[in-house]
Amino acid sequence: MLKKKLVIIFLSLFFFAFQKINAEQIVYIDMEKIMKESKAGKMIIDQISKSNEKNINKFKKIEEDLKAQELDLIGKKNVLSENEFKTKLEKLSKQISEYRTKRQNIIQESNKKRVKASAEFSNQIKPILGDYAAKNNISIIVQKKNIIMGKSELDITSNILKIVNEKISKIKLD
Repeated sequence: MLKKKLVIIFLSLFFFAFQKINAEQIVYIDMEKIMKESKAGKMIIDQISKSNEKNINKFKKIEEDLKAQELDLIGKKNVLSENEFKTKLEKLSKQISEYRTKRQNIIQESNKKRVKASAEFSNQIKPILGDYAAKNNISIIVQKKNIIMGKSELDITSNILKIVNEKISKIKLD
C-alpha cells in the first residue's frame, strides 16, 4: 500500500515536471524571415541579386554576339570554301563551348558565395540565440520550417529580429 502511494506520488511529480519543461522551454524561430527582413539579411540578398543581374546581362551580351557570329557564318556558307567554312565553324563551336563552361563556373561561384554568406549570417546569429535562450530559460530553439503546428506565443522571430538588427550591421561577401 505504501509502495503504491510512493509510486503514484513519484509518477505524478515526474509527469508534472516533464509537462512544465515541455511547455516553457521550447520555442521556434523563422530563420527565412530573419534573413529576408533583417538589415544584414537584406544586404546579403541585395548584393547577390545585383551580382546575378550583372552576370545575366553579361551572359545575354555574349549570347547575342555568338548568335550574330553564327548567323553571319551561315550567311557566308555559300561564299566561303568548304574548308574555310569548316574552320570558322570549329572556331565558333569552341567559343560557344568556352562560353558555356565560363557561364557554368560563374553560376557555381555565385551559388558558393550565397551559401557562404548564409552560413556566415547563421554563425553570427547563433550567439544571439544562445544569449536569448540563456536569459529567457529556453532549452530548445527549433526552426519554424520544421514545425507542423505550434502556438504563436512560442514564436520568438520578432524578438530575435530586433536583436539581430541591433547587433549585426552587415555581412561581407567575397
